[in-house]
Amino acid sequence: MAAYGGADDVALVRRAHEFAEIAHAGQVRQSGEPYISHPVQSAFILADLHLEATAIAAALLHDVPEDTGVSLDEVRRDFGDEVARLVDGVTKLGRLERQSRDDGRRYQVLHTDDEAAAETVRKMFLAMAEDLRVVLIKLADRLHNMRTLDALPELRRRAIAQETMEIYAPLAGRLGIWQIKWQLEDLAFRHLEPERYREIAALLQGRRGQRELYIARVIAALHEELAKAGVRAVVSGRPKHIFSIARKMQRRGVDFHQIYDLLAVRVLVDEVADCYHALGVIHTLWRPIPGQFDDYIAMPKESMYQSLHTTMIGPEGQRVELQIRTHDMHRTAEYGVAAHWRYKEGGKRDVRFEEKIAWLRQLIGWQKELAGAHEFVESLKTDIFRDQVFVFTPRGEVKELPAGATPIDFAYRVHTEVGHRCIGAKANGRLVPLDTPLRTGDIVEILTAKGAKGPSRDWLNLSLGYVKTANARDKIRQWFRRQQRDENVVRGRELLERELLRLGLQDERPDEIAKFFKFEKVEDLYLALGCGDLSTHQIAQRVAQRQEQPALPEAAAPTPQAMTVSGITVMGVGDMLTRLARCCSPVPGDEIVGYITRGRGVSVHRATCPSVMGEDERERLVPVEWGRSAEQVYPVTLRIEALDRVGLLRDVAGVVAEERLSMSAVNTNVLPDTTALIQVSIAVPGIERLSRLIGKIEGIKNVYSVTRELSRGDATRRDGAVRAP
Repeated sequence: MAAYGGADDVALVRRAHEFAEIAHAGQVRQSGEPYISHPVQSAFILADLHLEATAIAAALLHDVPEDTGVSLDEVRRDFGDEVARLVDGVTKLGRLERQSRDDGRRYQVLHTDDEAAAETVRKMFLAMAEDLRVVLIKLADRLHNMRTLDALPELRRRAIAQETMEIYAPLAGRLGIWQIKWQLEDLAFRHLEPERYREIAALLQGRRGQRELYIARVIAALHEELAKAGVRAVVSGRPKHIFSIARKMQRRGVDFHQIYDLLAVRVLVDEVADCYHALGVIHTLWRPIPGQFDDYIAMPKESMYQSLHTTMIGPEGQRVELQIRTHDMHRTAEYGVAAHWRYKEGGKRDVRFEEKIAWLRQLIGWQKELAGAHEFVESLKTDIFRDQVFVFTPRGEVKELPAGATPIDFAYRVHTEVGHRCIGAKANGRLVPLDTPLRTGDIVEILTAKGAKGPSRDWLNLSLGYVKTANARDKIRQWFRRQQRDENVVRGRELLERELLRLGLQDERPDEIAKFFKFEKVEDLYLALGCGDLSTHQIAQRVAQRQEQPALPEAAAPTPQAMTVSGITVMGVGDMLTRLARCCSPVPGDEIVGYITRGRGVSVHRATCPSVMGEDERERLVPVEWGRSAEQVYPVTLRIEALDRVGLLRDVAGVVAEERLSMSAVNTNVLPDTTALIQVSIAVPGIERLSRLIGKIEGIKNVYSVTRELSRGDATRRDGAVRAP
């Protein structure tokens, strides 16, 4: 603080430290350290980012109102409104975080799946809209907690590490704070995959001497050539971090010894023109690798990051990664928004800085329109935290989109009405399907029609892959909400009936589904489906969950003996074999019942299977439930109707393979009117995957319909056992 702050700043921080030390006196952390060590280390992290004294004082005091007998009013009295407001913001986030964990004592690994945890994330972004420093303090708090995570039980460590990897590390990256991002990633990786972490760390240490000698040679050569060209530069080695290496190994499908670009060098120059001058010198010195150059100076990332990236074949034929940027760009790359966060007299913010974080303002706007906290978190993961691509309009404007975005996402990013009237797209002058993933450098033209009826409901079907961004989905849903209520109710009923029919779930009652989604009336369920607030994919997902989660008994009763065999739990009967009845082929998500056969264990049927509906069979029926075996798969038969053409069966097989499923039998028949009837037997793990598969097959060219067949003939019984002919 003393290195960049004035005497008054140093005095404020010193007073805050003394105040916090007295307030936390006698308190210890789970690691056994004095509690004051945590706020002090959090303050050091912010000081490394050169944050101003008010934020550092708030970091020192951030746990005082919640964990000591000192009130927020006392903090306000001694340190003023601004410090108190920051402390209050961090305290509220901490309280929400603790509540979300206390509500879920299990400490689930995928922590952000809980609505309470998702609400914490939503509140954090609202806090960012009011004062970004609240979240900078929270990031410092999380980083120090991650450094001392070993003191916690394993399940809680993994839950916090997973949350850090999913939310906090990407958030630090989106804010451009590389210094915090890579530490959070490496620390989280150490707890989530300890064996891989130790293996990579040991391999890096083993080759460290060789790398350092080689990098020293590269740096010396660069210094010499740049000096000859009259370019003033600071050249240094850049360490590769453990998680980034692990991710690279996974993406490329190689082991550590096949990663050839572990060597990285950074060149810092004075002016932007010097960046390109240095690039020319370096490319003359060593041969650049084609396709390995990125210009983030001309096209900065939304995190404000700017740099030139290039990879070359250096001395002895080894690959070397280079980053070239100015000293100002480097400060932004390391400290992100913290490098620009400055308050002027009267509390006015830097207008230019506000423009640079427009993505945050946009996100805050979206959160007001998204249905729930969990949906907001999902929009973060898809729209904000995913890798970005840079796409051009025909006029040369650059649009930044998350990787995997489609022409429809692009259309809505250009303008809402362009998205609503979209009927097709061209990429680089060629017509492309609307579900085509866009790539950096694509020039995209959206084809529109004045008389277009609006967006297609299929665009909201996640399994079809037309839309990837929350922004586009929200605009489409808004369009459908504006349509007539009665029309949406009718359309919603049709969508539900169609989905239940194609999945073979006609026995599911709409009123029960409505109740499960907490709708008071079935009509409200239909309306939500009709206007796009609810998708048929969610219906399939929830039906599967409902089958996996048995209701709690109304009164305490002795727990029946249960046994899990092949992913099925038989209640009240021990030591019995189970098998799936071929007459109705149940899969997880179906309501099921067990039938005690003579000599062949329990035969598992759909609850509505005619084979076990007779009065004579009732005494042999036993309750059964789907277990939770992740590896278990179940056979289903799909009936596909399509226009016969060359390559149709190949396309169906391709979709099945893409879903990593396997076909066991295929029968085809072509009618005189050229309609092809295809029956295909596929092993699926449950209703949700089945719904996604059917959606993708329906998206194949010339396919009319896809439905699940529930029976392959009349069931017959022999010796009391149900069998299929």
